[in-house]
Formats: sequence, C-alpha cells, structure tokens
Amino acid sequence: MNKISILSRSGLVALGALAMSPAHAAWTLNMNEGVTDLTKEIFGLHMLIFWICVVIGIGVFGAMLYSVIVHRKSRGFEAAHFHESTVVEIAWTIIPFVILIAVAIPTAGTLLKVEDSSNPDMTIRVTGYQWLWQYDYVDTDVNFFSRLDRKSDQARQLNSGIDPSTVDNYLRDVDNPMVVPVNKKVRLLLTSGDVIHSWWVQDLGGKKDAIPGYINDMWFKANKTGIYRGQCAELCGRGHAFMPIVVKVVSDADYKKWVAQQGGKSDADSTLAKGQPSGADADQQAQSQTSAQETPTEGNATESRTEDKASVNDQAAKDDLVGQGTKAGGGEPEAAKQDSGKQDAAGDQQPDAAGQDSGASDSDSQNQNQGDQSQDDQNQADSDQSDQGAAQGASAAGGAGEMSKDELMTQGKEVYGSLCAACHQPDGKGMPAAGFPALSGSAVATGPIPAHIKQVLNGKNVMPPYKSELDDKQIAAVVTYERNAFGNETGDVVQPSQVAEQR
Repeated sequence: MNKISILSRSGLVALGALAMSPAHAAWTLNMNEGVTDLTKEIFGLHMLIFWICVVIGIGVFGAMLYSVIVHRKSRGFEAAHFHESTVVEIAWTIIPFVILIAVAIPTAGTLLKVEDSSNPDMTIRVTGYQWLWQYDYVDTDVNFFSRLDRKSDQARQLNSGIDPSTVDNYLRDVDNPMVVPVNKKVRLLLTSGDVIHSWWVQDLGGKKDAIPGYINDMWFKANKTGIYRGQCAELCGRGHAFMPIVVKVVSDADYKKWVAQQGGKSDADSTLAKGQPSGADADQQAQSQTSAQETPTEGNATESRTEDKASVNDQAAKDDLVGQGTKAGGGEPEAAKQDSGKQDAAGDQQPDAAGQDSGASDSDSQNQNQGDQSQDDQNQADSDQSDQGAAQGASAAGGAGEMSKDELMTQGKEVYGSLCAACHQPDGKGMPAAGFPALSGSAVATGPIPAHIKQVLNGKNVMPPYKSELDDKQIAAVVTYERNAFGNETGDVVQPSQVAEQR
C-alpha cells in the first residue's frame, strides 16, 4: 500500500507539473485551422466528417451496449435465430451509401480547389536538395537558397556545448525565409535536384512531393501576415531533420521593398509566371506551341540571381552563406544556367572541392565566353598585356571587393563549417573510407591556386559546383581558409577578383 500510495502521489505531482509547463499551452487535440481560405475549408470538412463519425459511433456502440446489458442471458433472453433478412441487408447497404454521398459531395469540391493552381498572382519554383531549398521567384528574378539557420546548425553538432533550449526555434528556423505578399495567390512549382523531398507548411495547407525530373505544383493564399514554419515531410537522408521551411507573409508594400533589396525586377515576366491556364485557353496554347522551348518548363524558371550587397564588415553578412556570383567585369549577377541536378548545393553531405584531386573539368563555355569578352574589352582599353591583366583584376575587385586575410579566414571558416565539415570533418582529416579525402596536406589545398578555385567553382564527381550558390567573396574565403588551416599553412591569400576571373 505504501508503494502504491507513493506512486500515486508521484504520478499526481508529475501530472501537475506537466499541466503547469509552458509547453502545455501549445498542445492541441485537433487540426490547425491555418491562415488561408482553403485550409479553413479543409478544417471545416474535417469537422463535418468527424461529427458524422461521432454520430455513427454513438449509434453503433450504443446499440451494442444496450443489447449486451438489456438482452443478456442472465435475464432470460435468448438470441434470435434468423438468416438472410432482406430488410437488414437493404438497411446496411443504403445507410452507408447515403453517408458516403453526403461526405463525397463537399469533399470533391474541396479537392478540386486544392488542385486548381490556375491564374496565380505570382509563381515560385521550389527545388529541394539535401538538405536545403532553393527558391526561384519567376515573376521578379529573385533566386536564393534557404537552409537551416547557423545557430541551430551549431547547436545540433555533437559536443557543441550549446544547449538547444537556448536557441530560438531550434531546428525550425532558416537563414533566408521565403517571403510572399498577403492576400496573393502564390503558385509553387516543386522539383528536386537529388532525392524525393516534400514541401509542407501546415498553416498554409497542402503538402506536395518534390521529385527529381518531375514538376508538381501547389498553391496557397495567406490571409494574415506572419511567419509560418514547416519542414520537409519526406525522409530524404541523414539530414532530413535539418531541412526546415519558413514562409514570411508580409504586406504588399513590404514585399516590394524586399524585392528591391534583393535586386529583383518588378516587371519580370516568363511563361511560368503566368500559371496554369484553364479551359479553352489551354487548348489554344497547346495548338500554338511549336517547339519544346515553349513548354511551361522552358528554362526552369528564372536564370539570374540577385546580388549580395551586404557590407563586408557586417557580421550578418558574414553569417549569410547565400550570395551572388559576379562576372569578371563585376557588378552584373552571375547566370545560374545549371541543370537542376548540378545545382545541388548540398550542405552537410556534399564534400568540399578542395578534398578532390586537381583534375577537375574545365569551366563551361558560357563562363569561358565571359572571360574572353572581358579580356577583349581590356584589349581595347590598353594594348599592353600586363596593364590589361591589372585592369581586369581591378574591375573584378571593384565588383567583389578586396578583403584582408583575417576577414577571409573568418568567413572561410563559416563557409567550411556549413558546407564542407560534414564530409571532410572539422579537423580536415576527411573520411577516406567513405570517399571523402583529407584536406590536410591535400594536393589541391597546397597546390596551384587556380586549380583549387576551379574545383570549387565547377565541382567534381559527387561534389556539386558552387559557382551558382556561393559568391566570389565566399569562394575566395573558403579557399583561403583551406590553404591556411589543418596544418597546410601555405600563406596564400585568395581575393574575390581571382575567383571572378575564373568564372
């Protein structure tokens, strides 16, 4: 009895503490109603079916309990003996049929609305990678990557010494959220660059898979400003738990300011931005379509990226790993005309370029043509070859900005920790058995600087190209860091202008 009494008191104390805990206020026993008309309609449909099930449950179990209690054998009742009752068979066929029809009518209407992504106000192409998202605003030429925020990423590391409870929105925050205007129909085109992912923000409704080589679409129209969080809902590898989604819904005026800050174009237009036509419009477009280049997937949405204009000395800029590549002439955004499979900006999983040997493939013809054009311009400005090289470097530096070794090492350590350490390890010793060579004493990290930069830009084997994900400053920083860390101590300092020359 004493043991039972002690357990009972302990249980009551535990329940009391649980009831008083702050987390208890966030607990719910029902679905979230969401912030869109569609989610509210889905919630209403859910409640309608729930109450139908309640009525059916009460009727069925009530009849069972009544029969068991009132017609029990101890009271002298005997079970009836009958077979093939026409009345009973008709009843248990018609009643479920009527119930299903009553449920199917509103359900069909809601499902049609869920799939109707026609006539959107804006279109965003969403590409999933292990383990981050790429958002390509077709209407405004804004393009960026969104990954787990730095504080959560640091706290999740083994032996980090950081208490996750001290990190706001632990594993639920990102460095660059999706930003959309309130009361606008937003169409999402979902695909993947590696494995199957699933884009899901509960408050906005809907959940669609992002499948390599295939485009799914969904839409939402938020009625309330705020920040709404979600996550990848498809098991996509060891970093699946670290692939959050954050959508920031703002006023139309704030959205336009944000687009301007990102260097976007408010008047940009494309086939994808117009959305999915309906009825006769679709037939007319199909008849007028004469080539594969006119299909809705032509160009895979916008091809340009916005330019990172943050100050070099700004700590926030150092923490931001999503930047823009610049051409050799500086200023203009780097074109990201990669195949979606080659745009894999894999965070923790993908090995850094410096871990591979120096036999990386040559730059693509587009980047070579840019370099040739830049060189031709220099030839016209000055006939002396040495002066041409100096002028070209100065032009690139003007767009990218020169950095001190301390600045390069600081930012390079941040980039390495986010993109490279998972495979090459924080100490640079790599995992040779898994195919990730060490950076310490690496032929690339201690060899010619151009070969090192080239491999970071273009990638090799399982390592993706980083030219479309990292800007010149970030690539220069990580190359400098790798050449002066892990015992390499080459003393080399790589400037953004050197990276710009090789793009």
